[in-house]
Amino acid sequence: MNKELAPICLFVYNRIDETMQTIDGLKANYLSAESDLIIYSDGFKNSTDKESVINIRSYLKEISGFKSIVIRESDVNKGLAQSVIDGVTEVLTSHDSIIVLEDDLITTPNFLDFMNQALKKYFSTNKLMSINGFSVDTSPIEDLSTNDVFFHSRTLSWGWATWSDRWKKEFFSSEKISSNLTEQTLLSFKKNCGDDISRMLLDSLSGKNDSWYVRWAFRHFIEGKIAVFPRLSKVRNNGYGDSATHCKTIDVLKIRYDNEYSRVFHFSNDIQIDKNTHKRILNYYSFSYKLMYRFLLLFKPNGIYMILKDIKQKLF
Repeated sequence: MNKELAPICLFVYNRIDETMQTIDGLKANYLSAESDLIIYSDGFKNSTDKESVINIRSYLKEISGFKSIVIRESDVNKGLAQSVIDGVTEVLTSHDSIIVLEDDLITTPNFLDFMNQALKKYFSTNKLMSINGFSVDTSPIEDLSTNDVFFHSRTLSWGWATWSDRWKKEFFSSEKISSNLTEQTLLSFKKNCGDDISRMLLDSLSGKNDSWYVRWAFRHFIEGKIAVFPRLSKVRNNGYGDSATHCKTIDVLKIRYDNEYSRVFHFSNDIQIDKNTHKRILNYYSFSYKLMYRFLLLFKPNGIYMILKDIKQKLF
């Protein structure tokens, strides 16, 4: 491995338990002691969150196990979207690449190996805009001995990386995005990236959600760029729940986790989207799949409770 590893950029708010699990996971990575960690701590939005934010910041000052640790504390509440956009932009002014995590993601010990190797492997591949550490199950999968990755037009936000020449703050401008929007563009965006994606984008532009991610996904689409994923996910999301910023509903994704933690990966040089893999991925975001998933929950322990909670979240 090249000694110049990409810095890790972690965004936290008020969830101490999830943040500690995220840090513990990172510290268990083979490359943690060689990696720089930059943490962005958002300011509290109200008096209710103040104590939690203070506790988080006290904990952050006790962290060790990395090559260097820098903590950026915001005096105001920016919200997740603005925090990510500003933080990633700042880091990429002085680095060629970056690895980004939020405070509810648990990584495998080989996560940093995969991300750094992928960043170096595809540095000159302009068709790729991002690297993902998280991935959904695309079974049946090819022989992992010959190919450890797949490609798709819909990038994700649960442990990702990119390069400085493929990130610009202006990508997230409502005016710039709106100037590229037509009915046909939205239909094509939905067809290529999932049934939920165009509505998510419109809600972001209207202020109904605070998603930086959907704007990043739209940038991939509008420029014809794609993302690379590991066939075995290197990230687990433990952030579904009432305290989550965006993941308050039911997790319908099926994941095939990496339990072997190999540090040797077979990266494909054939940068294209497999049609069967494309169909399996988009199925997770289809209305019919989500509806069936919730129906089957009725027959599982606590299933009715989860559904009622999900309905309440959507209505209120």
